[in-house]
Amino acid sequence: MPEIQRRKTPTVKIGQVRVGWEVPVVVQSMTNTDTADVPATIEQVAALAMAGSEIVRVTVNNEDAAAAVPYIVEGLDKRGIRVPIVGDFHYNGHLLLKKYPETAKALAKYRINPGNVSIGRKDDDNFRTMVECAVENQKPVRIGVNWGSLDQSLLTRMMDENNHLAEPRPARDVMMEAMVVSALESAKAAERYGLGHDMIILSAKVSGVRDLIDVYTSLAARCDYPLHLGLTEAGMGTKGLIASTAGLAPLLLAGIGDTIRVSLTPKPGGDRTEEVHAAQQILQSLSLRSFMPQVTSCPGCGRTTSTYFQELAEQIQGYLRTSMPEWRKKYPGVEDLKLAVMGCVVNGPGESKHANLGISLPGTFEEPKAPVYVDGKLHTTLRGDTIVAEFKQILDKYVESHYGQGAKSGELVAAH
Repeated sequence: MPEIQRRKTPTVKIGQVRVGWEVPVVVQSMTNTDTADVPATIEQVAALAMAGSEIVRVTVNNEDAAAAVPYIVEGLDKRGIRVPIVGDFHYNGHLLLKKYPETAKALAKYRINPGNVSIGRKDDDNFRTMVECAVENQKPVRIGVNWGSLDQSLLTRMMDENNHLAEPRPARDVMMEAMVVSALESAKAAERYGLGHDMIILSAKVSGVRDLIDVYTSLAARCDYPLHLGLTEAGMGTKGLIASTAGLAPLLLAGIGDTIRVSLTPKPGGDRTEEVHAAQQILQSLSLRSFMPQVTSCPGCGRTTSTYFQELAEQIQGYLRTSMPEWRKKYPGVEDLKLAVMGCVVNGPGESKHANLGISLPGTFEEPKAPVYVDGKLHTTLRGDTIVAEFKQILDKYVESHYGQGAKSGELVAAH
């Protein structure tokens, strides 16, 4: 498989995490708790970090939130969780960062939205103060343009200029260009105010897939700053997952993007970590990073009238997710493991042979037996009501023998 050539960018340090072309694409997420609720925010950040979020952003929208940040970072540190915390500022960031210097120090990065500060106007003290605070505390900044809060003075000026052209461009194209210009002009201003070139990350968030691809392709061609990718307000469930994947995949395959977030709308009381798993799966599906063993399983058809293979696939998927926190510590490289859980004998044996470990179930389950393949070779055939438990035992032994200390490839002792 040909290697993807990432666009070259400076390396930006965000706490203990590095972002840029020399390191793999980073997964990040954002809390949806009230930041002022310190215990709840600590719990959610911890859950996101445990799920694999390498950077977590929190809203810092008022004085209570700003005052809470140092306690959140301290509480996470006491639990051994040192994920970088990014402060998301709008409108009043200049006031909060100056009034709460301990918050300015505790945050690993500041996110500034040019549309919600005074950048580009005669008096840009809001933007300038935030940048100078970042310089003073040696913190990087993400300049995050969003088409829902685009600098209206800039957009109006560019629309007026476009209207006077002999052949005006479509309004949509002018808006995309305005987003790029906003990001680039804000970055230049930040550098004028003392922020290092290697302390800036840019983003240009839109909610349309084609818009996302176009605006980031243009932005990437006109600067070498690291870029944070994400479809803003992606939506709920399948819509959010598919739209985010459709937008991120072409950019990542083109070497564009240094951090990503999948901005899913969770169900009421839903699990916020879903967006982390989605981002990881996008990167792993594109062979850009590996996070956990992958399970190939068939969708089922008229040949698979038994639901047993579906239950087995679900149980194995869950078993992998719960096992990975411990496996990741004990078995380096286990995230590259490939499994196959197939429902019938048509494609089952072939798919199982392509995986490190595969099992092929007998479709209608009229005959309760299932051949198990290890590294392409038939290892054993499981029978009866204990197929799931015995397959898990074989999986455990495979992981230990192939990824544990002193592992010797190809050795596996039958677990039954």
